[in-house]
Amino acid sequence: MKVKAADRTASVQEYYFSQKLAQIDMMRRQGSDVINLGIGSPDQPPSENTVSALIAEAKKPASHGYQSYTGITVLRKAFADWYDKYFHVNLNPESEILVLMGSKEGIMHISMAFVNPGDEVLVPDPGYPTYSSVTNLVGGIIRKYKLSEEQGWLPDLKTIEQSDLSKVKLMWVNYPNMPTGVKGSRDLFEKLVAFSRKFGILLVNDNPYSFILNNEYNSLLAIDGAKETALELNSLSKSHNMAGWRIGMVAGHSDYIKTILKVKSNMDSGIFLAMQMAATEALNNKESWYTSVNDIYIRRRKIVEEIMELLKCRFDKSQVGLFVWGRIPEEIVNCESFVEEILYKSHVFITPGFIFGEQGQRYIRISLCATEKRLIEAKERLLRLQILNT
Repeated sequence: MKVKAADRTASVQEYYFSQKLAQIDMMRRQGSDVINLGIGSPDQPPSENTVSALIAEAKKPASHGYQSYTGITVLRKAFADWYDKYFHVNLNPESEILVLMGSKEGIMHISMAFVNPGDEVLVPDPGYPTYSSVTNLVGGIIRKYKLSEEQGWLPDLKTIEQSDLSKVKLMWVNYPNMPTGVKGSRDLFEKLVAFSRKFGILLVNDNPYSFILNNEYNSLLAIDGAKETALELNSLSKSHNMAGWRIGMVAGHSDYIKTILKVKSNMDSGIFLAMQMAATEALNNKESWYTSVNDIYIRRRKIVEEIMELLKCRFDKSQVGLFVWGRIPEEIVNCESFVEEILYKSHVFITPGFIFGEQGQRYIRISLCATEKRLIEAKERLLRLQILNT
């Protein structure tokens, strides 16, 4: 007999994109040239100085051993300087920053550190699916709070306050928002901090998109009193084109950081020193580097907007981040069938919004992480499909 899986595995499914990438790989092996406009995996490289730092450090014989669980001092200092420069947040690199193997991993660390079985967790809908799956894995109870286009994709705190919050331990927020592209604001963060302090809820902002098509750098930790009740995750994946490197951080009060470290130190043995040194270099990129990356995204976004218009989807041009989020036409009955038809007839993969929650049922998301040439080709394929369907 096979050994039975742990009960917790019944509470989650294989990640949607894991399944979809396997499907796309199979189609490609069968000869289909699939254009993947689904995942936000930056296709541009990190800065040259970042890669050079990696190579130089990797050549040193002493660079290949286990590393500190908290991250090397110079990297924590670089994160602190980065936050001071762009977010105007003062962080103590010795006690208020913990280096992570990516912010996705940090979601698990934080949940394991603070959520007991039976604790309730406020999760945005639509929102990053990992907030829900990790809550399930640690035995927490998911409490969805609705984000809607009518409310500007912002939490309705008055409505949330009218419910029983006595068992709520943690609340996930994500601004700039994925998948909707809403920036968020200092006013929003002030209201969120006041809410979390009032009800004794740990507030966590997942903040990897601040530098993509955006120059209004907001941090939850910039709000007075936020460190007493909040944490913030950040990552080099999107902002520095280093998704595969798996380097991020969590910042907040030293007591919270110590608690997270109890979990993290039992789950990994530190990040390769050469990658940490390269990440330090990346955080010192000149502002002109961010501008050069965004100049490319600006050109790509124009084409993606044309694709959205071709599909007769309605979208907000003020969105930021790596995607364009659009509402499908009312005559389309089922979003999943819509994107599957596009995939199989045009060999273009677009993300259906339902994977982000019930509130995403009538939406699609298109990534900017493809070259202008491939985006133009995708547009031409969709135009041919549209002609065939008329």
